[in-house]
Amino acid sequence: MEDPIVAEVRNQRDEYAKQFNYDLAAIFFDLREKEKTSGQRVVSLPPRRIKPAAVPSRSAKGSASR
Repeated sequence: MEDPIVAEVRNQRDEYAKQFNYDLAAIFFDLREKEKTSGQRVVSLPPRRIKPAAVPSRSAKGSASR
């Protein structure tokens, strides 16, 4: 079952991208220009760093010998 709202959003996105021949750099440039001329405050947040996963230590317990 297709959601009509999702279908409309996808259609609008496709129409917008088609204006730029699906060129991501051109789309990005256009969006940046719209940000600059919008008069709205644009906030850029710093990236969230991913903590490294804990690596289990290699101990003699439970390890199979070869």
